[in-house]
Amino acid sequence: MDQQNYSVVSEFVLSGLSSSLQLQSFFFLFFSLVYIATVLGNLLIVVTVISEPRLHSSPMYFLLGNLSFLDMWLASFATPKLIGDFLSEKKLISFGGCMAQIFFLHFIGGSEMVLLVSMAYDRYAAICKPLHYITIMSRRTCIGLVTISWAIGFIHSISQIAFTVNLPYCGPNTVDSFFCDLPLVIKLACIDTYVLGILMIADSGLLSMSCFLLLMISYTVILITVWQHSSGSTSKALSTCSAHIMVVTLFFGPCIFIYVWPFSRFSVDKVLSVFYTIFTPLLNPIIYTFRNEDMKTAMKKLSTHIFKPLKQNRLPQAKVLLSPLTATTQRPGRVLPAAPASGSAQQESQLKKKKKATAANCQPQDR
Repeated sequence: MDQQNYSVVSEFVLSGLSSSLQLQSFFFLFFSLVYIATVLGNLLIVVTVISEPRLHSSPMYFLLGNLSFLDMWLASFATPKLIGDFLSEKKLISFGGCMAQIFFLHFIGGSEMVLLVSMAYDRYAAICKPLHYITIMSRRTCIGLVTISWAIGFIHSISQIAFTVNLPYCGPNTVDSFFCDLPLVIKLACIDTYVLGILMIADSGLLSMSCFLLLMISYTVILITVWQHSSGSTSKALSTCSAHIMVVTLFFGPCIFIYVWPFSRFSVDKVLSVFYTIFTPLLNPIIYTFRNEDMKTAMKKLSTHIFKPLKQNRLPQAKVLLSPLTATTQRPGRVLPAAPASGSAQQESQLKKKKKATAANCQPQDR
């Protein structure tokens, strides 16, 4: 009975990024462009990997396509709401919408963490065990790694939302961020949240730290192996690993900072939340695509397949439009037939015929 009296909060108020009207107008345009670029960039990678058989059968690009798919959802769970709030005075979100944001954030974020570990394992097998790479990273293994990443993300999210949704919320309902984040929401509960903070560290913090350490160990072993067995492909391997390490640092740095120390709140936390939920999904296609020749070639091939039928459909229309002009225009190197004589030219020809007839009559006839 007491718990039912506690649970009176039906919506939360988001503080957003800024209360300045000038900054909100600028942020609306800026984040709209960033969101469109993020979705289109990651969607282009997914379509390219699916449409190109050579990339689709490659373990590295198969995992990259799944990473881009997750990045589209990571950028979409809160960014559209953020963009819409820039145009409204009250930034409200329902209780169910708030819990949905927490669920999708940890579901997608946890899946992406495990998927990044799988991508590090793929690079380890390709560089450290190249002769057994095809056997190790078979199609079945790749599908299994993706399935495991989704399963761990789902279990992690369910474990986080299970105790959050049943907490009593009775008074303050202002979330100091632009979306519902777990450390901020549980502080609004009407009970002591110290134990909940410990549970969050044991769940989110442990998952972030364990995946980050596994990634650092994997890439350290890869770099040592590349250093010891230097060859012509060393630069390509270093380029690939450096791109992966950059993504890992950009993604795990803010997560560890926010979820490993949930009891303290810093003003920079809001900036870090923007970074790993909005900018990291945008940087992934830039880092993985514009530095990769295989992806560039596949995208050019895809663009030719898309735009070639459009050019062929426009070509007959152009011929029809140009046909009256070509009928009266002389092409270089081609002589047009002579036009029929008219006017004074016809009179001159008739006079010549009469002169010939008169000359024929004046000649003596044979007797």
